[in-house]
Amino acid sequence: MLFTINSLDGLALVVEALSSLVEKGYRVILLEGDLGAGKTTLVKALCQEWGVMDLVSSPTFSLVQEYHSPGQGTIYHMDFYRLNTLVDLEQIGLYEYLDSGNICLIEWPELGMSYFTMPHVSVSIKNEKDNIRNLRITTNDAVDA
Repeated sequence: MLFTINSLDGLALVVEALSSLVEKGYRVILLEGDLGAGKTTLVKALCQEWGVMDLVSSPTFSLVQEYHSPGQGTIYHMDFYRLNTLVDLEQIGLYEYLDSGNICLIEWPELGMSYFTMPHVSVSIKNEKDNIRNLRITTNDAVDA
């Protein structure tokens, strides 16, 4: 699926599409895009949709944030931007998070691609001119969802 948005209001359709995929069993969502593309903003919109009352912020320094959703249960929000090796991923307990069955929202997932052998969704966010963002959502088999 491809979405072109130019405001936060435009995220509603993206959130709806991702929520539908989560309901179908996709519990891992990988968020790719340049700095400032809107990865954390998308996570905030998802968490708001799912009723999270916690403050949602970038886990760049904490690496993992944990939120609670009344309908979705525990949600893990991860950021691999500052990680350099696969050992770093093992030290934060990535396998345990992925095996938990809980929703995992992962920013900067490139380092961990070999870990994502389960069904997952990739969201690629591209900044364009005039505050326009193109978001491409694909499932793990690269077939448009």
